[in-house]
Amino acid sequence: MTNNVHDTALARGGFPADFIWGTSTSSYQIEGARHEDGRVDSIWDTFSAQPGRIRDGSSGAIACDHYHRWPEDLDIARGLGTNAYRFSIAWPRIFGAGGAPNTKGLDFYDRLVDGMLARGLQPWPTLYHWDLPQALQDRGGWMARDIVHHFTDYVDAVTRRLGDRVPQWITHNEPWCTAMHGHMDGMHAPGIRDVASALQASHHVLLSHGLAVPVIRANVPGARVGAALSLHPIRPATDSPEDIAAANRHDGLRNRWFLDPLFGKGYPRDVLEAVRDAAPRIEAGDLEAIAAPTDFTGLNYYFPEVIAAAPGEGPLHARVVHREGVERTAFGWEVAPEGMARLLERIHAEYRPKAIYVTENGSCYDDAVEDGQVHDAQRTSYLARHLAALKDTIAQGVPVAGYFAWSLLDNFEWAEGYTRRFGLTYVDFATQQRILKDSGKWYRAFLGGTPAVSKFPQA
Repeated sequence: MTNNVHDTALARGGFPADFIWGTSTSSYQIEGARHEDGRVDSIWDTFSAQPGRIRDGSSGAIACDHYHRWPEDLDIARGLGTNAYRFSIAWPRIFGAGGAPNTKGLDFYDRLVDGMLARGLQPWPTLYHWDLPQALQDRGGWMARDIVHHFTDYVDAVTRRLGDRVPQWITHNEPWCTAMHGHMDGMHAPGIRDVASALQASHHVLLSHGLAVPVIRANVPGARVGAALSLHPIRPATDSPEDIAAANRHDGLRNRWFLDPLFGKGYPRDVLEAVRDAAPRIEAGDLEAIAAPTDFTGLNYYFPEVIAAAPGEGPLHARVVHREGVERTAFGWEVAPEGMARLLERIHAEYRPKAIYVTENGSCYDDAVEDGQVHDAQRTSYLARHLAALKDTIAQGVPVAGYFAWSLLDNFEWAEGYTRRFGLTYVDFATQQRILKDSGKWYRAFLGGTPAVSKFPQA
C-alpha cells in the first residue's frame, strides 16, 4: 500500500470495469428549504432549535440550499467523472404523520432523479438518513412499534413514484447512529439518553428495514436492496483478558448487533446477556423479517476503535481509548486505511453478502480559501490511501463493487453544525459559492473527469 498520492499504480483502470464511483450526501445536511412545497418539520429541526444541542447554534434550515441549486451540484458530481450519486430522500417532504403523500415532495425527487440520469449518474437513494418527521416522534418515534408501518407506507409511496428509473435502494443509513446517538447518548435527535430506549429503537429500525425489502421488490422491477452500516474495526487496548473481553462486548453492540440479525443470526447472545434488563421487545416473526435477503451491504467507514475494560461504565463496562501518536483528522478520528481493509475482509468472511459497497468514506479538516482555492493536502492523502487499500482488498477477492466518497459538499454536520467540513467541494454558506477543493480535483483526475463541467438540461 502506498502513501504517495501521485503513485501511478493507483488509477481507475486498476479497479473492475463496472465499478461504481460516486459521492454521498444526505437530505437534511444539504437541502434546506425547510418549509417549502409542503415539507414538515423533522426531529432535526426540533433538536437544532434546542439551546446547546448544536455546537454553533445552527440548523439545516438553509444548509447548502441544494433544493434550489441541485442542477449545479449534479454538474459538479458529473464533472468529477463519477458514474453514481448517493443521496437521501427526506421523509418530511413526503409524509407528516399519515394521510396522502405530498405530491410536491415527490415531484422534487422526480426532478432530481431525472437530473442524475441526464448526466449519466446512477441514482442511489437512501430512504432514511435520520430526518424522521417530528409528528411521528410525537407518537413515540423509533421506540413505538407502529413506526415500522409508517416507514413501509413511506417506502411504498417513494418506490412507486421512482422505481421505474431507480433499481438500487438503501433502506437505512447507519442504524447504530439512529439508535445509539439518538436514544442512548443523546448526541443526535431526538436527544434521548436511555439504554432500553436505544435498543428498542434499534430493533424497530432493523424490523422496518426487513419489512421494507419486499415492498421495494414489489414496486421496483429488478430491485437491488441493502442497508448502509457504520462499522468499526475493534481492538483491545492491551492483551489483558479484561480488555480483550471488553473489546468483544463493544464489538457486539457496535457491529454484530446489526450485522448478525440482518444475516439471519439473530441478536448476539453475549450482548443480550450484558443488557438483559434493557433488552428490546421482540415479537414472533421479527427476526425472520429482519433477515430478508438483500443484494448488497453498504459500509460506512471512518475510523477504528481501541477498547479498554471500564467496570461500571455504561452497559458494556467498556470505553474507547484515545491513543497517542497516531494520525488524526480535525474531528479527532484516527486515520487508518488498513482498518477499512480489515472490515471488508471480515464482512466477506463472516457474512458473505452478495456484494459490498463503501457507501461512505471521508475526512474532516479545517479548510480555508486562499486566492480562490482550497489546498486540502491531508484530505487528498486520506482519499488516495483509502482507495489504495480498497484496490488491494479487491485483489484479495473481497467483492467490493463500488465506492462513494463522503461528501460531495461541505454541509451541516449534525451536532457539529457548520464547524466541520468533509466535502470535496467547499461551500461558502453565506454566499452559497461552491469551490472544488484540491481533493476534489485529485478525485476528478483519478476518475478522468472533465475540468470544465458541461451544462445539462435542468430536467
